[in-house]
Amino acid sequence: MTEFVYPPVITAAKTLFRVLGMRFHVEGAERIPQTGGVVLVSNHISYLDFIFAGLAANPSGRLVRFMAKKEVFDHRISGPLMRGMHHIPVDREAGAASYRAALNALKGGEVIGVFAEATISQSFTVKDIKNGAARMAAAAGVPMVPIALWGTQRMWTKNRPKRLFQRKIPITILVGEPMYPKRGDDFNKINEELRAQMSELVDRAQREYPDTPAENEKWWLPAHLGGTAPTPEEAAELDRKELEERAARHAAREAERAKGEPAA
Repeated sequence: MTEFVYPPVITAAKTLFRVLGMRFHVEGAERIPQTGGVVLVSNHISYLDFIFAGLAANPSGRLVRFMAKKEVFDHRISGPLMRGMHHIPVDREAGAASYRAALNALKGGEVIGVFAEATISQSFTVKDIKNGAARMAAAAGVPMVPIALWGTQRMWTKNRPKRLFQRKIPITILVGEPMYPKRGDDFNKINEELRAQMSELVDRAQREYPDTPAENEKWWLPAHLGGTAPTPEEAAELDRKELEERAARHAAREAERAKGEPAA
């Protein structure tokens, strides 16, 4: 696969990180295989997580193809970049095609990045895990590697203003032990094990994080650590309301579309 876009984007991102004086702590990157298909499963706390989760594979010389919502590919700026880097669009209403595309990429030796919580965790804890990542890894016969990110939420997260150029933000990237799902496994059990490992990684990243928020900055700290982020229960309610609003918008669009169709 010809790579005209991805390498220059990585170079530009690293240059920007140096200009901003960002501090990275990356641990366990050697656990990502240098060859063959791999499913990377990251927690999701920021709109920029695909950038930083991708950095975890950089020491192994791998380029990660992330599964991202279709709307990102429809954007006039991000769309051409996402397509140029051969990421995989996910249409929530027609997910089978994106699953097949990811599975074919895995069988072709690619690294696929997945945010198995599906949406950003507003509580900054690990939400319930969807089983698509484990099923893909099992179907392709490849390892599944968990990743924990911390600090990325300070740059741009849900319901907070962007701080893309804030200087000297520490970013923690922890890579966990590979898992090897097989066809016929109990995927509910595998998801429990994956969530447990990801939660342990995220907890450690939070405990060891070098910055402490000022009183008016505690929004980026989870409630159980004294922050003002929503509790997991409050975040779940916010997610529920968002889903209802999205469904209502979709229904309204479908109704408008039906009005414009000729009668049978």
